[in-house]
Amino acid sequence: MNKPRVYADFHNADPQGRLRLNCVGTVQDLSRQQIKLREGLELTLYSEELEVKGQVQYSSEENIWVAAIDWDAIREIEPESDLPQELAEEKHESA
Repeated sequence: MNKPRVYADFHNADPQGRLRLNCVGTVQDLSRQQIKLREGLELTLYSEELEVKGQVQYSSEENIWVAAIDWDAIREIEPESDLPQELAEEKHESA
């Protein structure tokens, strides 16, 4: 089973290096996919060209949900585009 894919801000980490799951894009993705956060839930977290797997935890220090990730496992992905494939390729070739 694929892990739900949810936006996360990789610049919004807590002191333990866990990604905070409280930014607007995250909340929108969770709502759109009807995901209820719970301890141990596994997610695929993404931001622009980055992606990593994470496990949801509750931060009692900050009273918010966070995701523990392996910072060394972050991988680059192709950015998603709203352009049709031919236009995306033309734009890339002209750059």
